[in-house]
Amino acid sequence: MGAHLLEKGLVTVYTGPGRGKTTAALGLALRVLGWGGRVCVVQFIKGYSEIGEGKFAEQYGERFVLRQFAVDPAPSIREADVILRREAAEQALAYAEEVVRGGQYDLVILDEINNALHYGLIPLPRVLDMVGSKPAHVEIVLTGRNAPSELVHVADYATEMLLIKHPFEKGIPARRGVDY
Repeated sequence: MGAHLLEKGLVTVYTGPGRGKTTAALGLALRVLGWGGRVCVVQFIKGYSEIGEGKFAEQYGERFVLRQFAVDPAPSIREADVILRREAAEQALAYAEEVVRGGQYDLVILDEINNALHYGLIPLPRVLDMVGSKPAHVEIVLTGRNAPSELVHVADYATEMLLIKHPFEKGIPARRGVDY
């Protein structure tokens, strides 16, 4: 492996009830790719199995890897669904730990990890350990609503997206190519 894109990778948290957390993280991915870097996106929970960023990643081969581990973030009262979501989140976390520790990517996006933490699907200490022990050159972005204060505290950047207005209020559903 050649020289790394970044000498010092930082940690970013995008959180809050507003739209744009994943979109902001993917904007950073475009920059990294533009400079010849490598990106890995680990999606802990996503509402759609077929997404625009997945189609885009396919064009970049090993330079842009996207792995989805669970679809449909709606909380469920069925214990079987909770167990499946917990298993998927555990698989996503194990994969994320391996990717971060391996250091082969310049940017690792942990998409919707904050939601997985909020729902109690994965343990916060493991996430904090992963972030705290990352290789120096790896940039990490953690997205999702309800970021724990402990995660915000260790981040270098923390941005809260606020919901001011949303098309759902007018009955406009999520749109392919814009919202997913």
